[in-house]
Amino acid sequence: MPDPLRILLHNSETSALKAKTRASFPDVIVEECRSYTDLPDHLHRFRPDVVYTVRFDGTPGYPREALFGRSGPDWVANGGAGIDLFGVWDHAKTNVTNTAGVAADMMAEFVIGAFLHFTLDVSGLQADKAQRHWRARTVRPINGQTLLIVGLGQTGRAIAKRARAFGMTVIGTRARPQAMEHMHEVHAASDLHKLLARADFIAVSTPLTETTRGLLGTEEFALMKQGVILADVSRGGVINGDAIRAALESGHVAAAALDVFETEPLPKDSSFWSTLNTLISPHASSVFHGWEDASFDLFLKNLGNWIEGRPLFNVVDPKRGY
Repeated sequence: MPDPLRILLHNSETSALKAKTRASFPDVIVEECRSYTDLPDHLHRFRPDVVYTVRFDGTPGYPREALFGRSGPDWVANGGAGIDLFGVWDHAKTNVTNTAGVAADMMAEFVIGAFLHFTLDVSGLQADKAQRHWRARTVRPINGQTLLIVGLGQTGRAIAKRARAFGMTVIGTRARPQAMEHMHEVHAASDLHKLLARADFIAVSTPLTETTRGLLGTEEFALMKQGVILADVSRGGVINGDAIRAALESGHVAAAALDVFETEPLPKDSSFWSTLNTLISPHASSVFHGWEDASFDLFLKNLGNWIEGRPLFNVVDPKRGY
């Protein structure tokens, strides 16, 4: 008879996760780890088959070397979508999955909400209200405008669905272009430069990989249409911070909603805090009430596949980075 499956839950709070795991799979052995520093010891002593892990204390100090070392599990289940914290791993030794899609709808709402914030000049309306100043105003429609989505994964596709409902023309890029629902045009990632000048709005939702790091820099911002509005819900590092800050300060980019930054938390002395026409979000576009439960439920569904010998879903290709 095979030994019971050994599962290690790595998060800041694991008691409820352990209870849910045992309720769904009573025969497994579950152990909990609530810190980065304790993970190597747990791995060495417990020797789990599966680790469910969340980046709950930032990326610096995350114990990825131990996770993929000699005592590491056969399967690492990331409780988030981004896997840049893992670096490079041996796919033949370790399966890695993520929770891509869990927060796609919420992130799409964030993007569309940010666009409307700027086109309706919500900040200006609030300032006028504070001053009790009644004056003639106009608002900018998004109907009939062109949206470029950089990265058509599950989040990008959710953005496209909502943008089409607002009457936008939606174009986008992906590594393997093909016709997709809600998209007017799908282009190869290598066509990005040809598309930038067409966009009235840009949504960045591509994962951070070696090929997307610094994807939007000084050259790319110069190619954009004057007055473009941008929302970034990708990962810090896809957009060059100095380049977008310069584009915002010059007015070439009219406004930007930035949910991710190259350094997080954003330092208090960062000039982004004082940059006009900028919404700053603390990497929160994917964080909604019930997100943790939805993420863990997805893991439990995949765990059922693992136990029954069925293929895992949301398996990450280490070469592609998603």
